[in-house]
Amino acid sequence: MTHLITDHGLPLLFAVVMIESFGIPLPGETALIAFGVLASEGHYSIASVIAAAAAGAIVGDNLGYWLIGRAGGRALFRRWGWLHQYSDRVLPPAESIMARHGGAAVFFGRFIAILRYTVAWVAGLTRMRWWRFLFWNAAGGIVWATAVGLAAYYGGKALADAIARYGLYAGVLIAVGIVVGWLGLRFARRRLERRL
Repeated sequence: MTHLITDHGLPLLFAVVMIESFGIPLPGETALIAFGVLASEGHYSIASVIAAAAAGAIVGDNLGYWLIGRAGGRALFRRWGWLHQYSDRVLPPAESIMARHGGAAVFFGRFIAILRYTVAWVAGLTRMRWWRFLFWNAAGGIVWATAVGLAAYYGGKALADAIARYGLYAGVLIAVGIVVGWLGLRFARRRLERRL
């Protein structure tokens, strides 16, 4: 399994991030973190990890914008009863956010779990101009892939260096610090998601 990931992993990273961005909840950010750590161990260059994740985010969001948002539209959500009930509850506030914040919602949506796989098709449903969507989507995808990829890369490198230099106990302390920081960010994000 490790050979498969280290030999053919970048297309896998691209696919997971693209499918998540299209609208199917997969662990795209977790995959990016894992590949950032693998890059810190020398399996990949961090630039190729960031490029694969950013490209997957941009392609997936554009597919969601066109296929779900523009082509499918509201008729897609009315096709099944359970999805219709969900869309009646979720779409009005999402459309309100898109109307008020447009480009910023697309950009920052990349950093919020629920919005990461819904903001593209909501932008399509609300008929946001494609060029505007593409600009903010590409900016968000590149910044997200760079920030998360570099954090995982340097976090993984710091952990490996601490273990080599100071032993396992220092590595454990740094790992705990990284996990606590990561949990703090996730907690802050969840609070933000609840407000939306």
